[in-house]
Amino acid sequence: MTVTYTANVATSRFISNFLRLLFRWRGSIYKLVWLDLLVFLFLYLLLAVCYRTAMSDTARCGFEAVVLYCNSHATLIPLSFVLGFFVSIVMNRWWAQYTTIPWPDSIATLVSSSVHGFDDRARAMRRTILRYVCLCQVIVFTMISPSVKMRFPTYDQIIDAGLLQQNEKDIIETLNLQFPYYPKHWMPIVWAASIVMRARRENKIRDDYAVKTIIDELNRFRGLCGFLLYYDWVSVPLVYTQVVTLATYTFFLCRVIGQQWIDNPHSRTAGNRIDQYFPIMTILEFFFYMGWLKVAESLINPFGDDDDDFELNWMIDRNLTVSYLIVDEMHQEHPELLKDQYWDEVFPNELPYADESQRAAPPEHSTARLVQSKSGRSNIPSVRSSESYKPGAAYFMPHSSGVTTHTSSMNWSTSGITFGDDIGDSLFRHKRFERSRRRHESDERHSSTSLNFEELIEQRNRERRERLRHRFLNMRNNQRPSSTGRYVVTVLRPPSPRSSQHSNAAEEVEEEEEEVMEPETDVPNNKPDKYD
Repeated sequence: MTVTYTANVATSRFISNFLRLLFRWRGSIYKLVWLDLLVFLFLYLLLAVCYRTAMSDTARCGFEAVVLYCNSHATLIPLSFVLGFFVSIVMNRWWAQYTTIPWPDSIATLVSSSVHGFDDRARAMRRTILRYVCLCQVIVFTMISPSVKMRFPTYDQIIDAGLLQQNEKDIIETLNLQFPYYPKHWMPIVWAASIVMRARRENKIRDDYAVKTIIDELNRFRGLCGFLLYYDWVSVPLVYTQVVTLATYTFFLCRVIGQQWIDNPHSRTAGNRIDQYFPIMTILEFFFYMGWLKVAESLINPFGDDDDDFELNWMIDRNLTVSYLIVDEMHQEHPELLKDQYWDEVFPNELPYADESQRAAPPEHSTARLVQSKSGRSNIPSVRSSESYKPGAAYFMPHSSGVTTHTSSMNWSTSGITFGDDIGDSLFRHKRFERSRRRHESDERHSSTSLNFEELIEQRNRERRERLRHRFLNMRNNQRPSSTGRYVVTVLRPPSPRSSQHSNAAEEVEEEEEEVMEPETDVPNNKPDKYD
């Protein structure tokens, strides 16, 4: 299963959290690269020992020429570009394959809410539909995953797991004999759709829209299973995989020769004592590039047995258990309906914290602290450290004062007053405008008050009582005696707009009660029934 380390890097610290991840073995780069690294070191040390102890002077001169050639021409291989592009393709493909895996939860929820009945017939319909959905997924997993195939090598093991019946196995095998070249993973979905239609005919499903919704979800599930097969059939082009592999191993074949220490004044290692004993930077270069290739090799097929591959066997167990739990154990069951904690307050002002020091101030918009200066330029004052968020305080959006900014080099007009070249008239009009602007701002400051939540709650309570009163009046007016000897059907309607001006967002309640009883006398009734 995929190695998870999200909890270890949830919060960044002074020392990088990633450093602690370097000491893990499962799913690590060391586990993927160590064997190739040992082979590289063995070849490097073998050539170094042969050069320093076993070669003649002529052979040493030839070897030095090969070292200089490999060192100068190894950079012609564009390894960074080829590997980077290839790993990007593999990573996108890896995540796309995970998001393609279908989950039966939405189908189980629809079936549980749409297929009504507590009898064995309705229960068998619900459970069988979800069993067929999980069976389709298992058949697809056995076609793309070696681990699932080893768990269910034949249909007999699927029967033992409770996902398939013997008569269903006979039907699949019969079709396999007639059409051996095509997969049969879609057959359980067809059976599930047939059960949905039978449930509609038997009125277990009470409307056609629910039938359509369930069928659409079944088709979507089948489509995602088909996409998993497409990912298995259509891989990353083989030619690109070969190019990346050849480029990586050819590059390091040149490096194992070109990075050798030689006693030649024209070489890069002349006078370098570190490379004479151990090639530290060469080992790091091999570790990074080869690790890059191993990452792509591990993720190109996430349905295998690598550490970061998907745990499909766990998904099979989980899906079947959750599906039966939704459609059977939790069918039309819910906890008792109770008033919530904020029933009287309508909505909470602030939710509590276990530690109130963790409460943060509400986010501000980008122009919350923007102040207009007299020169017409925008100044953003610095945020004082003493300013902190106070729970329960009222925060308001700044109101626009309607003032138009101006500079001395512009002619402008506001509220119908035009400023021209006449300086005296302009100053007079400007003073009048400033007095009216200050008066307008003073009125706005006096009129702006904080939101009183108690008044809001009281208003909501009054609206609720008004709605209940109107409902009672409508019920009393509609209950008139009937001369036919039958009960009158009463329809509860919402209050009229005239009588519910304070409750525009009131819920429309419409309840119909029909209970017809035969009259005690045998007097024929020739009048049509009235429905008020």
